[in-house]
Amino acid sequence: MQLLRRGDVGSDVAEIRSTLTRLGLLPPADPQAPPVFDQQVEHAVRAFQQQRGLIIDGIVGPATYRTLRDATFRLGDRPLAFLMSQPTTGDDVLMLQERMLELGYDAGRANGVFGQQTEQALRNFQRDYGLIVDGMCGPDTVRALRQLQPKVRGGRPQLLREQERLRGAGSRLSGKRIVIDPGHGGQDRGVVVDGLSEADLMLDLARRLEGKMAATGMEALLTRGPDNCPDEGERARFANEAGADLILSLHSDGNSSPNAQGVATFHYGTGNGTSSTVGEALAGFIQREVTARTTMSSCGSHPKTWDLLRLTRCTAVRVEVGYLTNAEDRARLATPGFRDIVAEGILVAVKRLYLLGKDDQPTGTFTFNDLLRYEMSKS
Repeated sequence: MQLLRRGDVGSDVAEIRSTLTRLGLLPPADPQAPPVFDQQVEHAVRAFQQQRGLIIDGIVGPATYRTLRDATFRLGDRPLAFLMSQPTTGDDVLMLQERMLELGYDAGRANGVFGQQTEQALRNFQRDYGLIVDGMCGPDTVRALRQLQPKVRGGRPQLLREQERLRGAGSRLSGKRIVIDPGHGGQDRGVVVDGLSEADLMLDLARRLEGKMAATGMEALLTRGPDNCPDEGERARFANEAGADLILSLHSDGNSSPNAQGVATFHYGTGNGTSSTVGEALAGFIQREVTARTTMSSCGSHPKTWDLLRLTRCTAVRVEVGYLTNAEDRARLATPGFRDIVAEGILVAVKRLYLLGKDDQPTGTFTFNDLLRYEMSKS
């Protein structure tokens, strides 16, 4: 779709204005005035993007438009069903998933996407409560969901399921399947400064991480090679079809200010309570390990609803390793030894996730050789 930004006019802008008004982010417009994407609309778009864990740029691109459209649906507005070719998305799906989780049915991550796990949870609910078992959320099912009191109120029931799956996976790295996702690729070079491209640097970092993981007995899979650039949905499908335990997406950043620098990590989360708790923990571990080993500035760990984080069934984390537009970060990223240190930090962070606090060591002190010795001692 065409990007919409300040100064644009037309029917598409009128639709955006109408949606923002329905969401309470924009006052009603004068029906006689032309639909203009003005400063007030831009501020409303930025507020919406902040609420929904999107990139806050005030521009309506595909991700913001989809999320705006999804935000207009409430549970009961339309029938919901699993469609393999084009899964139904929306806030009504999110409300259904949250309601199912409250009632004790495992609908998977509450991400607003009606997938197979949501359908199976709905079928189980329908079977238990004497409804027609068709996996479709129609009027009768919505009525039953609204009438029943949840078995769990407050707290985050999905948190317990994620933690239990992590605990059941065991502390050894051997046998775990990790998808490594080097950002961009092919014709999309990402951020490019002084002949250094984000695509090439992250592919090299991914291969270094792949090699270290293989040495521990892990199975590491890359989402791309040097000549292709899958979109985020394709990368998420690759991880889902591979049955990955984790997906680690690797990027570097750029900024109009040459002073912007440092490392940031991102996990799935809407910013209003819905979050991948294991993803949040792993993002925190990576953030601390990489900054401790490199002394790079810490830009923190943040929840986002980007497709790669939202659409994967497994825990997903995105790492932004420095700013190529910053001279200091760029010089570090250009050094193979530095990329090796970053790979070690990410691998140790993964190990710390599975240790669940047992036999752990202080941040930045657990080396690759220590890790190998630990794995051998547990074999």
